[in-house]
Amino acid sequence: MKTDKNEVLRYLGYRGKPADAKVLESISDCIAELEANTSPRSLNRNFPVTLGADAVTIGGIPIKSRDLRLHIDGCREAVVFAATLGTQADLLLRRYSKINMSRTVILQACAAAMVESYCDECGEVLAKEARTRGLFLRPRYSPGYGDFAITHQPDLLGLLDSQKKIGLTVTDSFMLAPSKSVTAIIGLTAEEKSCHIAKCMDCKSVNCPFRKG
Repeated sequence: MKTDKNEVLRYLGYRGKPADAKVLESISDCIAELEANTSPRSLNRNFPVTLGADAVTIGGIPIKSRDLRLHIDGCREAVVFAATLGTQADLLLRRYSKINMSRTVILQACAAAMVESYCDECGEVLAKEARTRGLFLRPRYSPGYGDFAITHQPDLLGLLDSQKKIGLTVTDSFMLAPSKSVTAIIGLTAEEKSCHIAKCMDCKSVNCPFRKG
């Protein structure tokens, strides 16, 4: 897995601004430490989709979300997906937060970019599998995007049995644990123009500091 350093810089707020050699060296060190100490894992399952007026039902779970409904319009099937860097990333962040806050900030950005890179690699595999069926992926759409409430995190994890299989759980405040984890719904469509990587193109959060482009 290759972590995009430009993505790390974007998470750190270097939008079009150069980073000095010390920051770049620290990024390389943090990526190397994460790669040496984490074992990313993922899960996915396909489910039929029923589209309502402003809601979607996936795997028997009703989700009231106009944005998700529009995002997977035309899809009769979707992938429920989850990925995590595992507990070791959180342990590293916790350790450095007690001794070196500047490194913690960079490590946070590296871990965020790493899990996104891992998700993109998983997406490439899913896209290849879908093409054998004449289907294409819509971009990942996660709880917290638009009006897709994070209260649906337990529903997605339950469909995947993620706690048992990859140790991924959700807190009482609907945050994923381990923290460097992702859940998403990925629509499957016969429309070849769909893109499974440039997810920001379909996200309405135009002022998001992590937005690409």
